[in-house]
Amino acid sequence: MILIIDDDPAIRTSLTYLLRHHGLEPVAVGSPDEALPYFRSGTPRLTLMDMNFTRSTSGHEGLHLLRQAHIFMPSLPVILITAWGSIDLAVEGMRNGAFDFVTKPWDARLLLQRIDTALSLSADARDATPGETRQFDSAGIIGRSPEMRELLATVERVAPSDAPVLILGENGTGKELIARAIHLNSRRAAAPFVEVNLGGIPASLFESEMFGHVKGAFTGAVASRKGRFETADGGTIFLDEIGDLDPASQVKMLRVLQQHTFQPLGDSRTRSADFREVSATNADLTARVADRSFREDLYYRINLITLRLPPLRERREDIPLLVRHFLKEGSRTHNIPAPEISSEAMTLLSRLPYPGNIRQLKNIVERAMLISGGGIIGADLFRQDAEAAATAGPDCAPVMEDTPATLADVEREAIRRALRQHNGNLSATALSLGITRQALYRKLEKFNLNR
Repeated sequence: MILIIDDDPAIRTSLTYLLRHHGLEPVAVGSPDEALPYFRSGTPRLTLMDMNFTRSTSGHEGLHLLRQAHIFMPSLPVILITAWGSIDLAVEGMRNGAFDFVTKPWDARLLLQRIDTALSLSADARDATPGETRQFDSAGIIGRSPEMRELLATVERVAPSDAPVLILGENGTGKELIARAIHLNSRRAAAPFVEVNLGGIPASLFESEMFGHVKGAFTGAVASRKGRFETADGGTIFLDEIGDLDPASQVKMLRVLQQHTFQPLGDSRTRSADFREVSATNADLTARVADRSFREDLYYRINLITLRLPPLRERREDIPLLVRHFLKEGSRTHNIPAPEISSEAMTLLSRLPYPGNIRQLKNIVERAMLISGGGIIGADLFRQDAEAAATAGPDCAPVMEDTPATLADVEREAIRRALRQHNGNLSATALSLGITRQALYRKLEKFNLNR
């Protein structure tokens, strides 16, 4: 049962007709007092609720009812109905646990889509839906660590819905691959996946790039061009680096994500597009909301579902899998035999800090592969990376096996391993470490390694 709460009889009638026509079972009431018995009984699967009632135009009555609903039914999805001028009120409702919000006048197709999304993500809907056996497409994501298994399980659960997803993670962690996995496992898999790097679009070109333009809209517009949202119609649009949007573009982005409508430059007609948005950023959006550099209403619009990608240093057990994958990939790319890697080299790679994450690991492995010329890749090819990490400071030092290491510990260990690798040959050891023999003598004295 879908519970509709609105003090306007016309709205109740309109929503009731719309939901029944969509095959749902609506019940409409006109006040919070009438709604409470339904929450106490635990009957609704979802609630559509106005924020303002005749006794109050401040929204406080609606917020109070939202809190009461979640006291009786903590997992109940609530979609708020509000006017565009009351977006701040809807944001406050999202802070208090609302699932989503729509503005008046609403688009019936979008409203039904959000209702279906809320129902598909709710626990009751999952329990009531017969399970289907289908192959999960991981989009080439590699990882068996607990962190990655949990992340992919969440991707598999949310992908079939149209819920907006916000992917958080450092540069190089693979946010684009997660976005693609969401798309490939959704009902939109056969439609376009459109990737947009918002950080690379100047504010002056935002509308033309995202909404398109018609011929003659501006100097140089010699032909009409579709924007990214129109290109993504029916599919998924991946809004990468959304945290870098300037304030003016944030307002425009909020409107198109809310209404799924836009106007190409030079065109007076409004166009619509059916897309699912997935956003990503390496920025701390909560901090940016706090300092008012990122709109709070846009933040709540894009992060219905939030996925956090762990940095590579937090999933070290995946490093050997990634190394072997990059060796095979490099072999195909450069048309050379895939070399093997020594256990010592793999151990060293597993301990590096990787501030550049997976992208940095791929670069290191591919470089060693090309330098090695085939055969077995030894640890000496990664000494430069270990030394660079050690000299960058304690926070970037390679991770040792036992207790946390100081910079001196890291340096001592690197020298000791290099000596073993070269059977005590000081010239070869100094060369592999990138230092002179005289510098090596001083370090041997310093660390009491003369013997």
